[in-house]
Amino acid sequence: MSVISWILLGLVAGAIAKFLLPGRDPGGLIITTLIGIAGSFVGGWLASKVLHKSISAHFFDPATWISAIAGALVLLIAYRIVFGNSRN
Repeated sequence: MSVISWILLGLVAGAIAKFLLPGRDPGGLIITTLIGIAGSFVGGWLASKVLHKSISAHFFDPATWISAIAGALVLLIAYRIVFGNSRN
């Protein structure tokens, strides 16, 4: 997959992660979107390194989507833990 595909996947993965973790995020929509994009890259990289699963072949591969969504969830949770109390 190309970088553009990973960015598009990250946008969707970020939206799904936001849907699964509702609530107010410290950074708003733009930061949440960037976290989704970063999460897709991190999730894909971890899946390829830890699980030895090649996920860069197909855009519609379930393993690709699961790893991207999981990465976005992990980064969103970490972001909420670190910066959660900064917004009142």
